Amino acid sequence: MKILSVASEIYPLVKTGGLADVAGALPLALAPLGVQVTTLIPGYQAVMAQSGKARKVHGYADLFGAPARVLRATFAELDLLILDAPALFDRDGGPYGDSAGTNWPDNWRRFAALSRVAADIAQGAVKGFAPDILHAHDWQAAMAIPYLHYSAGKTIPTVLTIHNLAFQGQFDAALFPELGLPAAAFAIDGVEYYGGVGFLKGGIQMASAITTVSPRYADEIATADFGMGLEGLIRSRAGVLHGILNGIDTDVWNPATDPHIAATYTARSLPRRAVNRHALEERFGIDHDDAPLFAVISRLTEQKGMDLLADTLNDLVGMGAKLIVLGSGDGDLETAFLGGKSRHAGRIGVFTGYDENLSHLAQAGADAILIPSRFEPCGLTQLYALRYGCVPIVGRTGGLSDTVIDANAAALAA
Repeated sequence: MKILSVASEIYPLVKTGGLADVAGALPLALAPLGVQVTTLIPGYQAVMAQSGKARKVHGYADLFGAPARVLRATFAELDLLILDAPALFDRDGGPYGDSAGTNWPDNWRRFAALSRVAADIAQGAVKGFAPDILHAHDWQAAMAIPYLHYSAGKTIPTVLTIHNLAFQGQFDAALFPELGLPAAAFAIDGVEYYGGVGFLKGGIQMASAITTVSPRYADEIATADFGMGLEGLIRSRAGVLHGILNGIDTDVWNPATDPHIAATYTARSLPRRAVNRHALEERFGIDHDDAPLFAVISRLTEQKGMDLLADTLNDLVGMGAKLIVLGSGDGDLETAFLGGKSRHAGRIGVFTGYDENLSHLAQAGADAILIPSRFEPCGLTQLYALRYGCVPIVGRTGGLSDTVIDANAAALAA
């Protein structure tokens, strides 16, 4: 079986969150089962810098107003198709916005182009590659499904994976004529969504199958509390909706062999975690003592419950705990955690940004990780923590509920 996977990020080339980890790990996990996954990704600067001996396999004289090429490459055992469209993706900053965190105003165009190309490839645009299934990840790739649905050529089954329903790709109706879809697509059973254009909505409407990243989240998004306005549509598609729990790459996340930590260890040599704890405290300027050391590795947003934690920093330190925070996001929350660091020098440490190596060390050195999310489609951080012997303390929602067992008397006795 040949799969065309379409994703806006993929580890280890470009990553902002769990989507990249899944997009990078799933092809390697499926390969031994006879499933060949080729992943189409945007040609961001970071991707093009690693494209090496990529070869052109398709071209466009005019893709949403500018020339573009599709390149084929192999990186870290991943079979990749790269959309090399400099006018869309050759920019400083992150995949979705500038260095200040402001979304690019033409994100609709950038990811419509990615989706349009995906549909073309699904219909044979790349010579010698005939995928059996198109697998789109989140709103940035979801429009590939409507493009394929409304095309005059051959279609193939499609799968849409919703990694986070909160990000839907909603845009003004005025851009619809520029998408290149037929007029009939701007309808309630097409891509129209509350008078505008909904990229994710269109994918949900037309996908052959829909998956989410945990069973509980699949149930939650069919309710008004978690459906983000799409719960009615999701309920109407319940027959093709499946909650499949995310997994992790146990080769990349393996404390016995991890090159990013100060001391490797196994379940039989847990005292060696103390070396990592010491290194983590050094890195964050935290006191060396026996107080419990908590960690946060997260986007600093209300979804993740980071405002709840920020409000309790004084209480946490007052109870004798220490905290390290690794993440970025809402400016006010970044300021709140930096303020906590200033008030409690030696007890709170903060790194604003994301550092893959440091996230491994935090899992290997902290006693527990805090994940007070208001909603969480799956979450990978708690799975990494379980792998590293770092106790996850989580909100009872979504995939957190599916993966973390409450340490009550009944569970401990089982």
